[in-house]
Amino acid sequence: MRKTVALLLILFFLTASCVMVAKPAFSSTDTAEDTWTKKASMQQARAGLGVAVVNGKIYAIGGSTASGMYPPDIFAGGFVGTNEEYDPETDTWTTKASMPTPRAHFAIAAYQNKIYCIGGAVGFSVDERTGFYKYVQSGVNEVYDTVTNTWETRAPLPYVAMECQAHVVNGKIYVMDWAYAYFYDPENDSWATKARMPPPYPDWDSSLVSAVVDNKIVVTFDFSTFNSSTGFESYEQKILIYDTETDSWSGGKSGPTVVKGGAAGATAGVNAPQKVYVLGLEYGQFPVVPATNQVYDLMADAWETATAMPKLRRNFGVAVVDDVLYAIGGYFSTSRYGAVTPVAVNEQYTPIGYGVPPEIKVVSPASQTYNESSVSLVFTVNKPVSWMGYSLDGQDNVTVTGNATLSGLTNGVHNLTLYAKDTFENTGASETVSFSVEVPFPATLVVAPVATVAVVGAVLAIYFKKRKH
Repeated sequence: MRKTVALLLILFFLTASCVMVAKPAFSSTDTAEDTWTKKASMQQARAGLGVAVVNGKIYAIGGSTASGMYPPDIFAGGFVGTNEEYDPETDTWTTKASMPTPRAHFAIAAYQNKIYCIGGAVGFSVDERTGFYKYVQSGVNEVYDTVTNTWETRAPLPYVAMECQAHVVNGKIYVMDWAYAYFYDPENDSWATKARMPPPYPDWDSSLVSAVVDNKIVVTFDFSTFNSSTGFESYEQKILIYDTETDSWSGGKSGPTVVKGGAAGATAGVNAPQKVYVLGLEYGQFPVVPATNQVYDLMADAWETATAMPKLRRNFGVAVVDDVLYAIGGYFSTSRYGAVTPVAVNEQYTPIGYGVPPEIKVVSPASQTYNESSVSLVFTVNKPVSWMGYSLDGQDNVTVTGNATLSGLTNGVHNLTLYAKDTFENTGASETVSFSVEVPFPATLVVAPVATVAVVGAVLAIYFKKRKH
């Protein structure tokens, strides 16, 4: 009978206890934030190229191979349709089908495994009135299918343009410069006019750079104003923000440094804080023009300065893969005006705050006493994660996919710690929460022994009664 009671007790405790699983092994990725790393160069040196990302691969398309006095392609041409695919995981480049219309300084955007190359400079001519060279611009819209490695021609941009910006928001491609704004519907192959940028407009030799943050397009450019009292012009790096949902523009705080010949990319807030990085050359510094890396926080409307890219260049492309930036190609130069040479360089930038572990906050249980054996597990995580779990009383982690219930808790004090791991193996931990459980007596545990004792007592009474007779 004692063996029967002991077995019942063991079964009860096994049922009432939380079942733990093996704790997975973790190793945080040690990545130095705000640093640059040289990666494999393109096979062909180019400037004024377009770069886009599809399924983790970077495509560097078109550009100019000309060199000489800036801008050299307006005198010598050199426009190409070269298309190279870069794999960040293997650090290798592969040549793909060339763009049908060789060109540079075009807008580029990726949507559903396809890359849209819109507008750009396709040649140069001589202005009959002034005798100066000028670009021949186009509105051509050619689309590259990354799956089939083929190109097709779609409806052209409603006007000819170069140095435009293009971004995909909610399935539409927004194309804009200081004079016009359109969006393109890839499904219907049609264009529609949107609200144009409000004044003040960029300087004549300024190029817009932009990036997408959520449903907003952040546009920045250099702008000058003439001060009549001093007789000099003052320059600033303007910020304008286009809201795609309301088709309206608003202003932001100007940047600390004017940038020339630059490009921009935005981190998504998954593996690094959500910010816009504006890369390029610092305007007005002679004879050597340093590179600059300015960081704009849309939510805070604030700027900060980060480490500049090592290679001095302009008219390069920027691509963002998993919140890591890649600055590709461009013209190498040491002054604002002078001889330049296209480069094939590819430099990788690890942004500010990259690799910061997820932040977990426990809402429940709280530091209090609970009069029941089941307690809700409620928590928040500040970024997307690939794994979550908790450790109760120092035991192995239990994997969870969201809020859960801690069942079968025994009376006494318990300690709970939550963990979360992002896609780059950075693991964050919550503060350890201590709480108590006091379930009122009698507990369910005593039911089985009492019943067993009652049965044994009844059997013994009958036995002795028979012996008496």
